[in-house]
Amino acid sequence: MQKTYFNNPEGLPGNDDGGEMSAWYVFSSLGFYPVNPAEARYVLEIPTFEESVIQVSENKTFTIKAVGLSPKNCYLQSVKLNGEVWKSIFIDHKTIVAGGLLEFEMGEKPVNCHQK
Repeated sequence: MQKTYFNNPEGLPGNDDGGEMSAWYVFSSLGFYPVNPAEARYVLEIPTFEESVIQVSENKTFTIKAVGLSPKNCYLQSVKLNGEVWKSIFIDHKTIVAGGLLEFEMGEKPVNCHQK
């Protein structure tokens, strides 16, 4: 994403009149994307940032951390939600707006983290 999106007039490819490309970039950078908005469900993916915080209500936040994220550690090892192993590749909207901590543990070798 860093090679395609950047801060100048050519930094946003395609037609972004409806904001779709920008929305895709924001969601993808956070580590999840609305795979089916009608079901209020998101598919998990590797975040771009080591930490992102979403203010979901006046007194609640949803924090996304990519622990160990680096060019070398680009493979997902495990996912935890509020300290508990998360085995699904999906997360629902209710879980996000409830607030909490979603942690992506990153490593340098690929593993099938959904079978742990």
